[in-house]
Amino acid sequence: MRGTKAALLVAMSALMIGAGTATADPADRPSVHGPVSAPLALLTLTKIPNGWQTRVDLRPQLEVSGDGRAVKVPDAVAAERDPDSLPQKLNGRIPPEVLAAALTETRALATVDFGMPTITDQGSQIIDLMPQAPEEDAHLIVYAPESTEGLAPEQQAARKRFTDLYRKLLDAFVQDA
Repeated sequence: MRGTKAALLVAMSALMIGAGTATADPADRPSVHGPVSAPLALLTLTKIPNGWQTRVDLRPQLEVSGDGRAVKVPDAVAAERDPDSLPQKLNGRIPPEVLAAALTETRALATVDFGMPTITDQGSQIIDLMPQAPEEDAHLIVYAPESTEGLAPEQQAARKRFTDLYRKLLDAFVQDA
């Protein structure tokens, strides 16, 4: 009996030590237990291409931190970029007044209906708002952004507001010198 208990104790100790090692944070990622070295994205803009395109290495076109710093990836979904080559990343910022207006509009758009067009496989556009408090997250998705077929006038107006916001953020990006 004593041998069984000793064996169990050794096995449990080994599992606990192994679990501690397995859950250690890699050196190249920020620790969830300590300060984050770079701010997380507050807003991300992502475009998913049409269904017949073969691009599978998707990433946001724009990531904006709460302080306005931003990373723009102009060729994030470019069909001509070789899938084995990394996309171009530009560091810059979004002006504070544009960011403040964008946050207000994103929150407002979280309550509207963008509709579901009757056409399929036409891609989508996404604006994700992810503030510190997860209950304030907003995930806006417009399917087939170029289509208005089968949509009510209110849905078409909501989609235009979304498109205007998406374009405004991309256009407001100021690249670092």
